[in-house]
Amino acid sequence: MRWIGFLSLVALSECLVTIPLTKIKSMRESLREKDLLRDYLQRHPYSHAYKFLSGEGLYYVGTISIGTPPQEFRVIFDTGSADLWVPSIYCSSPACVTHKAFNPQGSSTYKSTDRPIRLLYASASMTGLLGYDDVRVGDLVCKSQAFGLSKTESSKSLEYAAFDGILGLSYPALALTGTTPVFDSMWNQGLISENLFAFYLSSNEKKGSVVMFGGVDPSYYRGELQWVPVSAKGYWQVTVDSISMDSKVVACPGSCQAIMDTGTSLVIGPTNSILNILRSISARTTSTGEAIHSLPDIVFTINGVAYPVPASAYIRREQTGICYPNLDTDTSASSSLWILGDVFLRLYFTVFDRANNRIGLAPAIA
Repeated sequence: MRWIGFLSLVALSECLVTIPLTKIKSMRESLREKDLLRDYLQRHPYSHAYKFLSGEGLYYVGTISIGTPPQEFRVIFDTGSADLWVPSIYCSSPACVTHKAFNPQGSSTYKSTDRPIRLLYASASMTGLLGYDDVRVGDLVCKSQAFGLSKTESSKSLEYAAFDGILGLSYPALALTGTTPVFDSMWNQGLISENLFAFYLSSNEKKGSVVMFGGVDPSYYRGELQWVPVSAKGYWQVTVDSISMDSKVVACPGSCQAIMDTGTSLVIGPTNSILNILRSISARTTSTGEAIHSLPDIVFTINGVAYPVPASAYIRREQTGICYPNLDTDTSASSSLWILGDVFLRLYFTVFDRANNRIGLAPAIA
């Protein structure tokens, strides 16, 4: 069934399953509470610390459960990856010690395998084993769902994180070979009425954010959804026409590629492009709040529609009065790819439509 206008969206919203998300503390705040921040900054290069410590409320997490009886975990719902994993009792890494661990012996529906797995992320990695069990997301139960049980978890970013694991929501092409991601299981097992999900990320409160499966609730956005075709079925990737400030193109001339990634807090782009934007900002920035509001929007034009990101979103001012950009550079092999993380997604309600391989965007309610 395809949507036909506003009334269909309203009807569909009655069938959707909504999972509340919480904006969790940044790693910076967690270290500060444990009186470990100064020591951490002294022991790591600034660039490393900035990568993991920047931002306020770095990620949005929700609660799922695995097994029978259910064992609960807090996970990031991440559109930038495809696999589900949680810590396990087999793991002795510091990151596992500080989080809940799945106990296979405590579940009557768990099915083990001998298959080793390794998952890599921009700031962390895990190794472990592949298992199968019932996974509950709200009222939805995915039977015999593939998931990873960690045996090692690298990096301080996982040790001090306020989440246990990650639930990936990208295309199956990014998933472990031979496995079915959680969202695909929802659809294949007839648990949702429409093959799509959507995010509303609240800007101001720790609570209020949601991820919804199987439908769209139009009360979370203003105006009409603007649809953008997916340009590559791996990440949720789209073509950006241009990036401008003050009506002048500052990056992405002649189009570029970007991914919508709920698992990334910042806007990340190629080094030269980000530096060009930062030069434009620094020429007009002081430590006063008034200067922030005088800065121009960064406008992402996507499929002919302009999506402005105001300075209040791409600049943050810490308690010291010093301003930092919510922008970062990508020095990896895919450095031509932009990542539109939560800085962008907090401004725009986002629908990830697998049935039609497209993304819908509309201004999020304040």
